[in-house]
Amino acid sequence: MLYLYGFDEICLAASEVFFVDPAPAVDGQEGPEAGVRVEIRKLERLPLRASIYSAQPMAVDTPLLRFDLLESFPDGLGTRDRVHWHPTFDGWDPSWRKFDPELSADPLGWLRKNLADLDRLLDSPGHPDGHPDAAALAARSDEIITSVGRLWDQVRAGDFNPPGEGWTAEPAFRRGWL
Repeated sequence: MLYLYGFDEICLAASEVFFVDPAPAVDGQEGPEAGVRVEIRKLERLPLRASIYSAQPMAVDTPLLRFDLLESFPDGLGTRDRVHWHPTFDGWDPSWRKFDPELSADPLGWLRKNLADLDRLLDSPGHPDGHPDAAALAARSDEIITSVGRLWDQVRAGDFNPPGEGWTAEPAFRRGWL
C-alpha cells in the first residue's frame, strides 16, 4: 500500500515496510523489522508525452526526510522499539537513525506536530530555507496522520506480513514501496 500526498514541489509518501538486514549498523537492531515508513520527497512535473489532455507524467524523486515507525518483528509489534527518523539524506542514503524519546513515546503525535512545521524540520544543512509547500503540508497533517495510523494498525494486525517463511532464508529481504 502506498499513500502519496503531492504538493507543488514536494510530496509525502507513506507505505508499509518489512525488512531484514543481515548486518545492521547499530547493535541491538538485528532481526526483522516491520512498520510504516514516511518520507518527504521532491516532486517533479515532467513534460507531457502526448496531447494536452494526456496523463501528467511526474517523478517522486529525491528523498529529503524519513520517519520510520518500525518495530522488531514479530515479538516487538506494539512496542515502538525501533521508531526513529532520518533528518537528512546523502543522495538516496539516509543519515544515521536518530532516536528521540518523544517520538518513541507518541509516534503519531510527534509526527503530526513536526509535519505542521516543515520549515523547522528542513532547517539543517542540505535543506533549503523556507519551503513553499510548508503551509499546504501543515494543512493536511491530520489527514496524513489518519492514513499513517491506519496503515500502522494494518501492519500490527499482520495484514502485510511476508508470505510463508521463504524470506527467512534470504540474507537480506525487503518488502514495501519505500
